Amino acid sequence: MSIFTGTFRLQDITIMYFTALAALVLILVASYQAPARAINPLDPSSSPRAPAPPALPMPFHVPLDPRGDLQLAWNVSYATQEVYFELTVAHIQHGVLLGMSDRGELTNADLVVLWDDGAKSYFGDAWSDAEGHVTQDQQQDYQLLEASQTPQGFHLLFNRSFSTCDPRDYLIQDGTVHIIYGLLDRPIASLDRLNLSLIQTGMQRVLMLRPDGPAPSLPPDAQTLEVLAPNVTIPGKETTYWCSVQQLPLNMPRNHIVMYESVITPGNEAIVHHMEVFECSPDIPDVPSYSGPCDDKMKPSKLNFCRHVLAAWAMGAEAFYYPPDAGLPLGGPGSSRFLRLEVHYHNPLLLSGRRDTSGVRLYYTPSLRRYDAGIMELGLVYTPIMAVPPRQRAFDLAGYCNSKCTQTALPPGGIHIFASQLHTHLAGRGVRTVLVRGGVELEVVQEDQHYSTHYQTIRMLRKMVSVLPGDVLVTKCTYNTEDRSGPTVGGFGIMEEMCANYIHYYPRTQLELCKSHVDADYLQKYFSFINRFQGRDQCVCGEAGVTQQFSALHWDPFSGEVLDSLYNNAPISMHCNQSSARLFPGQWDHQPLPEVTSVLQQPLYPCEGGRLNPGN
Repeated sequence: MSIFTGTFRLQDITIMYFTALAALVLILVASYQAPARAINPLDPSSSPRAPAPPALPMPFHVPLDPRGDLQLAWNVSYATQEVYFELTVAHIQHGVLLGMSDRGELTNADLVVLWDDGAKSYFGDAWSDAEGHVTQDQQQDYQLLEASQTPQGFHLLFNRSFSTCDPRDYLIQDGTVHIIYGLLDRPIASLDRLNLSLIQTGMQRVLMLRPDGPAPSLPPDAQTLEVLAPNVTIPGKETTYWCSVQQLPLNMPRNHIVMYESVITPGNEAIVHHMEVFECSPDIPDVPSYSGPCDDKMKPSKLNFCRHVLAAWAMGAEAFYYPPDAGLPLGGPGSSRFLRLEVHYHNPLLLSGRRDTSGVRLYYTPSLRRYDAGIMELGLVYTPIMAVPPRQRAFDLAGYCNSKCTQTALPPGGIHIFASQLHTHLAGRGVRTVLVRGGVELEVVQEDQHYSTHYQTIRMLRKMVSVLPGDVLVTKCTYNTEDRSGPTVGGFGIMEEMCANYIHYYPRTQLELCKSHVDADYLQKYFSFINRFQGRDQCVCGEAGVTQQFSALHWDPFSGEVLDSLYNNAPISMHCNQSSARLFPGQWDHQPLPEVTSVLQQPLYPCEGGRLNPGN
């Protein structure tokens, strides 16, 4: 609730007060050879300390370790560009560390560490090198606000800016953040004697920066439907995807889903990694009952037609609300009675005998809202025509929703995107969707520079994006194939690749899929050219499948560079599909590649004079 200005909320005023309060707290800044001054976090007399602030709300939280002994909660202030962290350790011995790195590596990580030498305790900002050795940072950017023993365990409250302008620090931005953690089971004489490879560590993924608006209220006639796992015995292996089928009530009338949230079986909070609810195709009149592994060969084939996403949750995600004017249709004519629940269990400790009834609780209302919400798929068509060469550190592929398609399919007033779900397979490292108007980038719809296929959830946008007829949407995915000796083609297999963004928007239109791939004739010209360049007398171009043609190439830097040039310059074929999976009327092959002027490449948090400049 905003009670002062449109910029500062009551929560922001409170956080800025705590920031000023934190400036009075003496924080040890020690050299790694011999700390200049020690503090005992549990003994206020060991260092001057401001009175403990009132309880700071921590709306976001996630268990870090598989047992749930380490709990991380946090709050975000966009006004001051800071994150406030609350770390709770159930059983602490000689210290704890928390950090962030590019993809969860223990090397080249930004760390905050609490440690002791057997007599005194220390708190400080640190970093790890390429070998995992830890060094205290000369620029101390984590501020300790509170340390105490609580009934839940040892408790630390500290904060840090999104950007510190310190090259050793991690830049906190929109998208996935890979959190690393560790516990110290023995004293260390100095921080430079700590190597992360020698202690108990782990990694967790979170969306750290979240929308800061208040949650909408539910309508008074809201009802609930729980889609739950049917008392599953969680297998004693590290990774399990469990699928089950549930039916909607018979003759359920049309409703609008207005909110959903997770329902986690107590004790399984650290094992239930993510969940999705899918509606089955209305063209399939009957889907057999099933409860078992999603990859089981005995799984009914009809479950493959249950792919329309109704809800998606990942560990650490909060409740998902639809905008006040829109809701997602559930029940009624044109819908299916059958839902598929998919639960990912992450069980690295191989715990056995755990029972689980976790799932998703849908809130729906019979009082239909003004607009139906819809889901539209952007990106690349699932085809081997789009491929990534082997041994690539960062190879980009882009899919287009061109101006012809949006001009044909969108209403005059356009659509409003309020959420999206990014998707690639194992080689994906980043996804970015940009709105283009008049040939110039206008704004970023969604971006994740640290994307992981193991952390997929529907992400609310901080700011709704309006798309007008004639606009272009470009979805670019970045892939890493350094560990692969052959090409990676597009397709449905986990070792094949996808590039998609499922945008959630309103009002719903008949446009369900707006994707592209390079013109197939130009790809054949590429094969012919590379084969001649590599001295092959015969070319199988046109006589073999695209996958076989890619595999037959000798992959060197030149063949990869030419393929990259082809994808960035050749015409495209559009898939501008209606809800019935049919193309909108018109000619969609041999379309010119949309011209895009990039203007959104400037740093997110520019620094001046070594300090953060939040005004830019």
